[in-house]
Amino acid sequence: MNQKERMLAGLPYKAWMDGLSEERLNCRMKIHEFNHSLPSEVDKQQKLLREILGKTGKNIHIEAPFHCDYGYNIEVGEDFYANFNCVILDVGKVTIGNNVMFAPNVAIYTAGHPIHPDSRNSGYEYGIAVSIGDNVWVGGNVVINPDVHIGNNVVIGSGSVVTKDIPDNSIAVGNPCRVIRQITEEDRKYYFRNREFDVEDYK
Repeated sequence: MNQKERMLAGLPYKAWMDGLSEERLNCRMKIHEFNHSLPSEVDKQQKLLREILGKTGKNIHIEAPFHCDYGYNIEVGEDFYANFNCVILDVGKVTIGNNVMFAPNVAIYTAGHPIHPDSRNSGYEYGIAVSIGDNVWVGGNVVINPDVHIGNNVVIGSGSVVTKDIPDNSIAVGNPCRVIRQITEEDRKYYFRNREFDVEDYK
C-alpha cells in the first residue's frame, strides 16, 4: 500500500509522499482560480467546482472563499449551499446529502494527528470520514471533527464543535455539541423561535 492508498483507507500515512503534495497543489490552483473569479462569472465558478469536487448534484452553490485539500474526496448532493469561508479538510471522505446548507465559517476536519508527541512527531497523520445526511442546516462557525456522522433533518447551532454522531431530526448545539431536543411537527409553524409564518406558500 502506498501513502495515498493508506490515506484513503483511513490508516496512518505521510502527506508529502506518493504524489499527495502534487495533488494538493493541483487542487489549490483550481481553488485559487475559483476564489479569485468575479462574482458575475457564475458559469466559470460552476465549472471549477465540478472539477474540484468528486461528485455534485445539479444545483450547488459555494460562496468564495472556499478551501479544501484534495476536492475529489468531497461528494455533495442536490441543492447544496455553503456560505463564505467554508473549509473542508478532505483527507478522509466527506459525504453530504441533499438540501444541505452551511452558514459562514463552517469547517469539516477529517484530518487529525496522533495524541502522543512521539507518534505525532513521526510525521504520520490520518483522515477519517465524515458524513452529513439530507435536509441539514449547519450554523455559523461550526467545527465538525473526524469520524462524525450527522443524520437527516438536523440543525447544528452556531459555534458548535461536533465530536460525536448526531441522530436524525435533532437540534444540537454546544462545545461539545449535544442534542437539546427533537424537531417536531409543531416547528413547522415558526420561522424563528416563537415567530409564526405569515405566508402559506412555503409549505
